[in-house]
Amino acid sequence: MTSERVVGHIVGTGLGSVLRRRRDVFDAHLHSDLQRGISKLKDSDGAYVSDAIVLNGGYLDDDDSWHEILYTGASPAVDRDPQTKQLKADQSWSYADNAALKLSFERGYPIRILRGHEGDARYSPREGYRYDGLYRITQARTGTSVTPGLSGEPIAICQFVLERLPESDQEPTALESALGELAGFEEVEERVPETRTLQVQRVIRDTAAARRIKDLYGGQCQVCGIRLVGARAQPYCEGAHLKPLGAPHMGPDVEPNILCLCPNCHVRLDLGAISIGEDWSVIERVPSAGPRTTLPHILLKKGHGLHPAYATYQRDWWDSLKGGRPGK
Repeated sequence: MTSERVVGHIVGTGLGSVLRRRRDVFDAHLHSDLQRGISKLKDSDGAYVSDAIVLNGGYLDDDDSWHEILYTGASPAVDRDPQTKQLKADQSWSYADNAALKLSFERGYPIRILRGHEGDARYSPREGYRYDGLYRITQARTGTSVTPGLSGEPIAICQFVLERLPESDQEPTALESALGELAGFEEVEERVPETRTLQVQRVIRDTAAARRIKDLYGGQCQVCGIRLVGARAQPYCEGAHLKPLGAPHMGPDVEPNILCLCPNCHVRLDLGAISIGEDWSVIERVPSAGPRTTLPHILLKKGHGLHPAYATYQRDWWDSLKGGRPGK
């Protein structure tokens, strides 16, 4: 673990790492504060810049869509209602937290994003805080809050637009780091996930999020119930994304978007042969050649937090093709 906080990557904390408490986030040098959303540190010239933010159900004007984030700046505690989070006064660019984040925008510094369990259910961990990599600030602007002040007056807010950096600029996964150490290198030079083309493009990557889901089900396939076990008594399964990670889908690599599947069901999902219904039923778009092997409904364990929006996306995607070529 690094001995100090820096802008950008923190050595020792991999992409997708989950930390239980804000204290753990602080101790990992990912964020400088135990409560604030915006983290600050001194740059080489002594000016304060921001290195990280926490998304955890902050202001109503925030909007998280994974690859792009609309983030509302900070206000002194006296300027906001602690219960409703309603602002009582305009936000200021001179407020230290906002000024630091704006200076990072002007200097082109990346921002570490941490998502907490009280954020958007589509992307948030079910508990604790998760490190989701680096984003860049593309805009810093003054906006108007969707919620007026206590007397109905408009409230000016400091808004930041952040875009997720390409995967090649993110930290290597735990698996890739381990492979790099075995090879005698500090890190893996090529950090872009391997892609293989069948009829659809699949991103082959054993991420921290996928490992957590696979561990939760003990290797048992959620669609057919099979648990493949090798000669060493180790189960084999794959983390399958309902909304794929690659273009044009750009789905998030988070637990609410991941299923634990056997290789056969994974391929069938990727090819649109099966989908997941609104009631978590297994829909066989293309029946298997032999007897039915799928379960009536997917296995769903407490704590998975699978989000229906991703199942809907996968169904709608294949419905829209109507026999067309995948990816077109």
